[in-house]
Amino acid sequence: MVNYRKYISSVAVLASGFFLAQSTVSTVLYSQAYDNQRSTLNLPSPVTSVAEKTFLSAKELVDINVNTMMTDPVLKNATWGFVVYDPKTKKVISSYNENTPLVPASTTKLLTTETAMNLLGENYRWMTQLEYSGTIDENGVLNGNLYLIGSGDPSLGTNKAGAWSYRDIISDFIGGLSREGIKKVNGDIIIQTALFKGNIAMLPENVVWLENNNYYLPVGTTREINPANEKLIVKKSGFTSDKKYFYVSPYVKQMVYAEKYEGNGTLTTKLPEAPAYLANTLRTTLVKSGIGVTGKVTPKMTDATPETRKLVSAYKSPTLGDIIFYTNQHSDNSLAEALLKTVGFQKMGDQTSESGRVVVTEHLKNESFDMIGLNYMDGSGLSRSNNVTPISQVKFLTSLMDEKYYKTYLTSLPVGGQSGTLKRMFIGTGNGQVFAKTGTLNKVKTLAGYLKTNSGKTLVFSLMVNNYAGSVDMVKKRMEKILEPALDL
Repeated sequence: MVNYRKYISSVAVLASGFFLAQSTVSTVLYSQAYDNQRSTLNLPSPVTSVAEKTFLSAKELVDINVNTMMTDPVLKNATWGFVVYDPKTKKVISSYNENTPLVPASTTKLLTTETAMNLLGENYRWMTQLEYSGTIDENGVLNGNLYLIGSGDPSLGTNKAGAWSYRDIISDFIGGLSREGIKKVNGDIIIQTALFKGNIAMLPENVVWLENNNYYLPVGTTREINPANEKLIVKKSGFTSDKKYFYVSPYVKQMVYAEKYEGNGTLTTKLPEAPAYLANTLRTTLVKSGIGVTGKVTPKMTDATPETRKLVSAYKSPTLGDIIFYTNQHSDNSLAEALLKTVGFQKMGDQTSESGRVVVTEHLKNESFDMIGLNYMDGSGLSRSNNVTPISQVKFLTSLMDEKYYKTYLTSLPVGGQSGTLKRMFIGTGNGQVFAKTGTLNKVKTLAGYLKTNSGKTLVFSLMVNNYAGSVDMVKKRMEKILEPALDL
């Protein structure tokens, strides 16, 4: 017992001396001399033994784990950064490379979704309306046109976030026509939407082609395929019926959406933009149900002499809060890109991604976001040209805690061991205490959000790893190891 006490005392003394030599502000430095000393004395690994947990503070244990990861085979040649931050004292508790710009992957969605919620409000909804012009005669014939009025609803027909399917929306519209006594349409179905003239859009530079079961094909790899019948060849594994797939067409160098996976390594493509798809499906369904339509489906984006029209039915989207919840929980790339275009239109009258990027970056500047190291290229985080520093992420997340929509925003984040993309992390320690957005690209793994400590405090953290060795599961385990002692802060 005496020898054991002397051994424990030596560990405590060495640990105390080690931490007195560290920076008291932020960056944790690795000491080769310390590593050699440990080897000479044959001391236990700094990965938190029972003895260390008895004598070392939670902060010291976090710092030890960070130092250990510097020589870990998975991370030693990676570029990575970490910050855990106290929002009350406005001080960094522990950090490493906190000012290094890193590829954030899908933690980019933190910026996109917050900008949308700030500018539009969590209760914002999109409207899609069916209207008609002209008159209805005694036989129920509408001598006029049907108008489908879109507003850029990013969830239209997707079943995402509680959104209705196309079938449900059309059923409601047909019910409205029946209430009006319309049995035949002697005219066209006209699409009007000043917002999104199509869901096909140019992608930003340096976009990756595989993330979270969404598949992308780089420009140029399907040159020999007939443009009229494009097919995307992909791996068979990992597909589910509720996924949407898209890639970049080598012919138009634009995003092409695939509605479903057909099996045999192919995807169907050429899904039309949402309002056109809804209008064409409406016409087909009307004809099948015995309501003839003599005209055609035609877009009319501007109308110098608008007809007098009457509202038949209006479909409301889920709230923006609901859509952002779905976006962050599932790391939904298409919804994030649609939100980027939405804020661009709302502020600049232009539905392009370029306008969206301008709006997001201007919003961040106005919110005193640390712009050093920031390169915001898309709404979803698919581009490897995105960059952000860990310290700017935590200060941004800290600033949101004073916003009126903070609770809704916090709720949108996956919960460790329980929901969304964090359901399979923090299954043991940290279960229900980590609220964070994940990010995954090839050799990129990121995590940023909030920690509820065992003492009831809320801390903010960012942990981004680029160019690691080994598998993504190995990196996840090391992330959990770094954050585990922070729960005792």
